[in-house]
Amino acid sequence: MRHADVVIVGAGQGGAQAAIALRQQGFEGSVMIVGREAELPYTRPPLSKGYLAREESFERLLLSSRQAWADRNVTLILGESVVAVDSHTHCVELAGGEALRYGKLIWSAGGEPRKLNCPGSGLYGVFSLRTRADADALLAALDAGARRAVIVGGGFIGLEAAAQLRKLGVAVTLLETLPRVLARVAGPELAAFFAAEHRSHGVDLRTGVALESIQGENGRVVGARLGDGTMLPADLVIVGIGILPCVHPLRAAGAQGENGVDVDEFCRTSLADIHAIGDCAAHVNAFSHGARIRLESIQNANGMATVAARAICGTPLPYTATPWFWSGQYDLKLQTIGLSMGYDQSVVRGNPAARSFSLIYLRQERVVALDCVNAARDYTQGRRLVEARASIALQALADTTIALKELA
Repeated sequence: MRHADVVIVGAGQGGAQAAIALRQQGFEGSVMIVGREAELPYTRPPLSKGYLAREESFERLLLSSRQAWADRNVTLILGESVVAVDSHTHCVELAGGEALRYGKLIWSAGGEPRKLNCPGSGLYGVFSLRTRADADALLAALDAGARRAVIVGGGFIGLEAAAQLRKLGVAVTLLETLPRVLARVAGPELAAFFAAEHRSHGVDLRTGVALESIQGENGRVVGARLGDGTMLPADLVIVGIGILPCVHPLRAAGAQGENGVDVDEFCRTSLADIHAIGDCAAHVNAFSHGARIRLESIQNANGMATVAARAICGTPLPYTATPWFWSGQYDLKLQTIGLSMGYDQSVVRGNPAARSFSLIYLRQERVVALDCVNAARDYTQGRRLVEARASIALQALADTTIALKELA
């Protein structure tokens, strides 16, 4: 049986950063990463952005070269997944049958895309957009002549995919069951702005609609039928309706958690010597007003990875990083700082018609988050307001003649 002082489950952003952080913290023990994909660890956000638009090569997405991993003395076990965890014997079982013994375990398995629960969801031409293989399959369909796409889900993945497909000349219909896009992550002003932008670029964006089934011929997608009977011709369907955290082996081993797996401020699970980080780790964030949440972002994965590494190395530091996110759609760059959840006031700073503005969110008269569209200065300077939970008059926040740094 192979053994490592630290076994990291998951070769994505969090798992890779955890291995790097261990070495940066001076950890000299053995480190092993187990990843489901056969690829070297790579960053995922460009899959729905530059990679899908063929503007970035896969090599540019790699977090480190194979030689760099060897130089760090990190063993990579790729194309394998962990199917069971025994916290008592400190062993994990791989799908291929091998067992690995660990001293400490870092669980960074991320999540799997939610699947459609409707007739036709298994047809060829139905795609998720979570892995390189997903993106490559979608690009192959485009190369084969697909020119009509239906996108299910009006979150960031769906909107980013719509933007890239329109750049490629594909006709796009985007379906969102809720009354507006970005309903779970942004205010109505921002949602209305992005909906208008997509429509101006030719996207047939429909909200408040239900997908009844996907239609096929000879095993391939030919259309999508809505709940009202409307038939939408389609050569492919992209599903972007969120992820399910990959934590079943941990939960089966007794780890606590409902939405993912619960961790404390040092990313420790309820099981001894097991940490969890990234998309699957439910934590009470310093900016979540006491709520236990999961954050699906590079920032969160990297920050938690460093916290777990420090805890293992005996220099614990609680996770208090300020959340940030970003999205690229057409020539628009959205940058978010903080968490708008639970906000009770908001103010628009700037002019959305000029395609450069910020939406500032407050809770109990204190700034909790900013959504900045082509407004990098607001994003940079607004961080201090969020971190200080600053109490500032709405009129002052909206006044673009006053720099946010002057209000901090």
